[in-house]
Amino acid sequence: MTVRVLRADGRPAAPWKNGGGLTREIAAAPVGAGTSDFAWRVSLADVDRGGPFSRFEGVERIITLVDGPGMVLTVDGTPHTVAERYVPFAFPGDAATDCRLLGGPLVDFNVMTRRGRAAARVEIVRGRRAFSAPAGGTLLAVVLEGSAVLETAGGALGRLDAALTDDPGDEALAVSGVAALVTLTRTAAT
Repeated sequence: MTVRVLRADGRPAAPWKNGGGLTREIAAAPVGAGTSDFAWRVSLADVDRGGPFSRFEGVERIITLVDGPGMVLTVDGTPHTVAERYVPFAFPGDAATDCRLLGGPLVDFNVMTRRGRAAARVEIVRGRRAFSAPAGGTLLAVVLEGSAVLETAGGALGRLDAALTDDPGDEALAVSGVAALVTLTRTAAT
């Protein structure tokens, strides 16, 4: 199985336009795509203060609290408390969304897919887990807490490191902590 390791320390931080935080992109497709033309995009965000979320027309989002006290996301007028770590919350990226922090800065894990081009499923795993990329799709494993070992490909992953594969072969991830497995599938030609 071919697996590409994406180290956390190699990700540049991009400040938000509104000054409320920073984003570190883990991976996107197609490679080099910007915020207006990705099929899918996975990132980590350091959120320093509340405020309105940027709208992403035609995009589905899944957000997961990694560190911090959490937040209340008001999506199209309905409040949703996102305060439990490692519980994915899905919402439309083109909905009017506002964020209120619940006591201080936080870090969240974001998965975005463009409708009609890609779809995603986020699964939180602990312990040992066998996995493979879906046919024609991509699998991304991100260590959210602790560390992990890629048993077949060989290699250790530290906190916030990631492993990316398009290979449908078998791999096993031994997690000492918590990881997110993101399965990305194409819904049309990307």
